[in-house]
Parts: sequence; C-alpha cells; structure tokens
Amino acid sequence: MSLIVSRAKYWALLITVILNLGILIYFKYFNFFIDSFATLLSYFGYHGENWVLSIVLPIGISFYTFHGLSYILDIYYSRIRTNRNILEYTLFVSYFPLLVAGPIERATHLLPQLKNKRIFNYQQGIQGLELILWGFFKKLVIADTLAPFVAEFFNNPGNYNSATLILGVIAFAFQVYGDFSGYTDIARGVSKLFGIELLVNFRYPYFSRSIPEFWSRWHMSLSSWLNDYVFMPIALRFRGFGRHGIFIAVFFTFLISGFWHGAAWHFVIWGAYHGILYIPFIYRGKGLKSMFGAKQKGIDFKDYSAITVTFIFVLIGYVLFRADSLRSALNYYSGIILDFSFQLPSFEGKIRFLITMVLVLIMLILEVIGFHHTNPISIFSSPKLRLVRWALYAFILFLIGVFMNTNVSSFIYFQF
Repeated sequence: MSLIVSRAKYWALLITVILNLGILIYFKYFNFFIDSFATLLSYFGYHGENWVLSIVLPIGISFYTFHGLSYILDIYYSRIRTNRNILEYTLFVSYFPLLVAGPIERATHLLPQLKNKRIFNYQQGIQGLELILWGFFKKLVIADTLAPFVAEFFNNPGNYNSATLILGVIAFAFQVYGDFSGYTDIARGVSKLFGIELLVNFRYPYFSRSIPEFWSRWHMSLSSWLNDYVFMPIALRFRGFGRHGIFIAVFFTFLISGFWHGAAWHFVIWGAYHGILYIPFIYRGKGLKSMFGAKQKGIDFKDYSAITVTFIFVLIGYVLFRADSLRSALNYYSGIILDFSFQLPSFEGKIRFLITMVLVLIMLILEVIGFHHTNPISIFSSPKLRLVRWALYAFILFLIGVFMNTNVSSFIYFQF
C-alpha cells in the first residue's frame, strides 16, 4: 500500500512540476527556442516563415513559479504539511512586495507569518520605513543616476576608449547592485510594516574572496533555492561519479541560473562562465554538501588581493549580463582588449558620474559598518544619536530630490 502511495505521490509531483514549468517555458522561453531552431535551419538553407509568437510576459512569472515549485517540493520531501487554505496559499505565491523581483521566499518561512494575526509593532515599523528610505536611495540616487552612463557605454562601445569601457562595467556593477538590492530593501521594509520578515538577499557581495563566496552573498534567496531544488537532486543522482558528478551538478545549476535570468544565449553563456569559475574550488575539498554554502565571515581587508581578483572575474561576466546580445558583448570585450590604452576616461557628465561614485563609496561604507544592524540607518538608532539620524534622513531625501531622474527606469529584475 505504501508503495502505491509513494508512486502516486511521485506522479502527482511530476505532473505539477511539468505544469508549472510548462507555463513558464511557454511565456518566457517559447520564442527563444523557436528563434534558435529557425536560426539553425537557416544554416542548412531553409528559410521559413517567422514562427515567433507575440506573447505578453506576465509580470513576475519567474518568481511566483519558483514560489509554487518550492511549496510542492517541500511537501513532497515532507518539510511542510499541505496548506488547505486557498487564500493563504495564494497570498504566499503572489505576495505583492516580492512578486516582481524577489526575494524568493520559502513556504516554511513565509506561510507561518501569513497565518499570524497582524499586529503593528512601532519599532518594526520604524525599521521598515528606514529600509524603504535606504532602498529608494540606492535605486533613485545610485542606480538611476548610473543607468544613462552605462546605457551609453554599452550601446556605443566603439565611441569610447578601453578605460572608459572598463569604468562602464564597474558602473554597471553598482547600478545592478543598487537597483536590485534597493528593491529588496523596499520589499523588506514594506513587509515589516505588515509585521512580516522577508529573507535577507544581499550581504556586501563585492567584498567576496571567491566565486563561491560571491554566490553565497549575491541574490541569496535564488542561490539557496537553486542549491536545494536543482544542485542537491542532481548531485545525489550522480553521487556515484564522485567529484565528476559534483562538476555536472554545479555546471548544470549555473546553466539553469543563466537561463532563468533571460531567454538569450548571452545569459546562458554567463551562467556557464560562473559554473566554470566555480568548479576549481571543488578540488579544495572532497565534495560539496551545499553548493552555495560558503561561510559568510566578516570582511578581511587584508585579503584585498582575493577580493580584487574575485571582483574582476565578476565584472568580466557582467559584460555578458548587461549586453543586449552575444554580439554586443563581444563588441564590448573587443573594445576593451583590442583598443587598450591608458588614456583617462572621456565622456559627458563626468562630474555627475564622479559624485555618484563617491556616494557609492559612502553607501558601501555604511552597509559594511551596519552589517549587524537591520539597515545602515539603524547604526544611529541610539537616543544619543537622534539628531544624527534625523540629519541622515534629511540628507537622503535631499539627495533623492536632487538626483532623481524625471525618467525613472524600471527595476532591472522586472524583466526576469
């Protein structure tokens, strides 16, 4: 009888996973597969009609698909019990603060909080408002100010020398961090107003000393999700192959990560690139119990060489991530390598750019100092520092008013 139940449970899981992934694949990847297949046929002389469909991508489909999958997989592995309240389940899958850009929550963490009675906590509300303010600072002052410069450099790499293009990649690194972590801060802050604690998604990733450590600090909710639901099942399936099985699991997991970020070959290659960078670290141990399990120690600035090398490798990959296509990425790489020079960067708006980079430095310093706090502003939560805290509130609001672009760009991760 138990064997029949187990088989029924397995087939129920399989059908549910196929349905969830089928919807995601149709909306997000159907045109990619069709276009790639048509391109392949063209090499053999066949030029058919355009099969690409005009599909409107539902907002946040990747995130609520991952929420739904984690829920049914946790039930299958007996981590949680089935929730028979349709309203609670629907709220978990489509919880609005994290619907379009995460963090990717777990049913084990979020569902119990949704069941609780909503009671406003003043201190939690203050922390939430500070997180929202800090998130707007990172988005409107840092990310949106850097965005036009980054767009210009990546759209016209032939117009700039190599030093400017390198500066453009560095600017994108802080643009995407300010944009994505800023959204996360806003989502966490809004949730705190409802008495709900969301997962922390970033822990100063650009101070990582290795690629594994970077992925344990960047988009941590996605890294954790991929570890539990992609890497571990594959690693267990190939455990008889020793380290080679782990190689396969790591590489395939990063391919999935790249493909999740976008239905384009430059995202797939970006994922493969990080997979290749990750594999050498496996040789340091007998194996990996957790793919993204690198310990998050405090920052050791004495290890600046490892931090610098890791950041450089991340920047190289960011060209693939930011480019509109693989061809655009190759043009950007060639602009850096083939026309390498030591000339100073030259572009319009340099003063505004430099001021923004100074604010980036201030942002990083405050986040490092406030690592053990709810948010960097709460460093000054002591009653003795009340005037300093209010001055910081006013200064951030002033910067938002001065730097805020009238053409506010959407969050980068909305497209995923």
